[in-house]
Amino acid sequence: MKGKIKIRKNDTVEVIAGSEKGKRGAVVRVLPEKQSVLVQGINMGKKALRKRSQQDQGGIVEIEMPIHISNVMIVGKKSGATRIGYKIDGDKKVRVCRKSGEVL
Repeated sequence: MKGKIKIRKNDTVEVIAGSEKGKRGAVVRVLPEKQSVLVQGINMGKKALRKRSQQDQGGIVEIEMPIHISNVMIVGKKSGATRIGYKIDGDKKVRVCRKSGEVL
């Protein structure tokens, strides 16, 4: 792993590269070992699922596929897509928006 992952679960991110460029969504899962994130409704791929029981459907389903962290950028409330910085607020270390300085 090269650097610290600043994006967390439930953050709103915008895709900045690739075929899904410009789309926004919430982070469903962060995969630190692969330096990737799963974003809700973005980078959908098809996967064949086996029938597990009599009631289970099985077949081909659409699921979110991982996107590399370098291809997404966090979205601030005021400033839109921005980089993340850190600031010491009393005893806590908080993430801040680099453009507007708001706490994320």
